[in-house]
Amino acid sequence: MNPDLGTYDEKQNLITPAGYEKLIAELRHLAERERPRLVDEVHQAALQGDRSENAEYIYGKKRLREIDKRLGFLKRRLDAAKIIDPNRQSGERVLFGARIELEDEDGVVKTWQIVGEDESDPGHQMISWKSPVGRAVMRRVAGDAITIETPKGPRDMVIVSVRYGSIPIE
Repeated sequence: MNPDLGTYDEKQNLITPAGYEKLIAELRHLAERERPRLVDEVHQAALQGDRSENAEYIYGKKRLREIDKRLGFLKRRLDAAKIIDPNRQSGERVLFGARIELEDEDGVVKTWQIVGEDESDPGHQMISWKSPVGRAVMRRVAGDAITIETPKGPRDMVIVSVRYGSIPIE
């Protein structure tokens, strides 16, 4: 299945180049700065004596486990990543990376970019291609009516526009 043609495998970890770089930056920060600093703090706390009653040692070890777990998660996500550059996508259909305008039944128009799960941020108008809205709009074109299941019930929407490239979201 070729993501560039708009056919997506649910098991794929689709991500934009910017999202990929953000995960790499987090991995580097944790591995090169946060973890070494914490290892030193735990070592210093261990030198203070009885570890069973040493809160700094106990908390430090717990935080180290959390960091190691996050590092493992990030490595797996990066290994499985399929980078798709929205600037190289085009056409009238909604594909990964598209910026879409949706008008709801109340006439409110919202702009969203379809991105990977790891970079989804509704507060910044970025939604996952696996979200209910993302699934509903994929491979559709401007003018298509869709129905989204929400916690408050079904909502009817219309795709107003589909764009690609580096178009800033307002």
